[in-house]
Amino acid sequence: MGLIIKLILGIVAGTLIGLYTPDWMTQLLLTFKAIFGQLLFFTIPLLILFFITSGIAGLPQNSGKLLGRTLGIAYLSTIIAGIVAYFVASIVVPFLTTAAKSAKQTDANALEPFLTLDMPPVFGVMTALVLAFIFGLGIASTKAENLKQISDQGRDIIELLLGKVIIPLLPIYIAGVFAEMAAAGTVFATLKTFGIILLLAVALHWVYITAIYTLAAVKSGRNPFALIKNMLPAYFTALGTMSSAATIPVTLQSVKNNKVNDDVANFAVPLCATVHLAGSTITIVSCTLAVMYLHSALAIPSFLTILPFILMLGVVMLAAPGVPGGAVMSAVGLLGSMLGFGETAIALMIALYMAQDSFGTACNVTGDGAIALLVDSSRQQA
Repeated sequence: MGLIIKLILGIVAGTLIGLYTPDWMTQLLLTFKAIFGQLLFFTIPLLILFFITSGIAGLPQNSGKLLGRTLGIAYLSTIIAGIVAYFVASIVVPFLTTAAKSAKQTDANALEPFLTLDMPPVFGVMTALVLAFIFGLGIASTKAENLKQISDQGRDIIELLLGKVIIPLLPIYIAGVFAEMAAAGTVFATLKTFGIILLLAVALHWVYITAIYTLAAVKSGRNPFALIKNMLPAYFTALGTMSSAATIPVTLQSVKNNKVNDDVANFAVPLCATVHLAGSTITIVSCTLAVMYLHSALAIPSFLTILPFILMLGVVMLAAPGVPGGAVMSAVGLLGSMLGFGETAIALMIALYMAQDSFGTACNVTGDGAIALLVDSSRQQA
């Protein structure tokens, strides 16, 4: 929760600096923003390569139908959540017309940073994704322990970089983004839009939770609200930890309180903590449409345009790191390569996502309990 407070302070500080201080102070923040942005975009393909390789290679090998059923339900849940979020956001976001028209002038009086550094990524996002699948599946098939160790160690290094450098410095990066918008006179319109989209995302989280537990209740012959009530300890724990992995012990106990078979719970909960990110997908898709509406250079995508992005999002977020903001960090590459997001648009996405990361994580964790119920019900009926 401390990160959210720092993020809010960064938004406030950046806004005040952009509105009331000399231009050189804003340019100083923009210089940090430019250099930090280069480091961020350099890191993303490495994150995708090492985390997805390690995630695929580390999947349980001899679980047969149980593994396939859990992965299938988790992926389907994530994709449906993203599709529903797209249709709802595409209806709500156009009502923000006034804010969007104002925000489209963001670059009119843009200030320049004092210094820029070029840090091109070693390879592109799609190259990283293909390599991750080739190596991940190859390691799983050939039991290549040396490569598995390299991918795990690479994951640990990138996670250390995220936890010690990128995540702690994000508030300053976001401050630079809002200082730039404040100097251009569009910050208040953007903040108004942000508030509405965040409320929309949290409302959609609860619609999703209610829907998936209703489905689980129908399959298991139980009361959906009683099932949700038993999962509330996991939900509120995730609000504090902002990490599905850190919430696993509480999630596991909550799932068992819903009378899920112990073996199924012990298998499904840790697996879903890394592969099921329905709440994060809801937020990313909703925020994506809002940011695209705020930028005249980005056209609002049709469903057929956004669907491949959602399908890829469910894959790229596989084994997203157990640190705050892991899902949006994994999605940054897709936003640039598939939807044409530039640095400012991506910075807005990060700010929006991080502001509600705890709610998205809580939704992911609560949904894991429903998937465990569905898997258990399917196993009993098989």
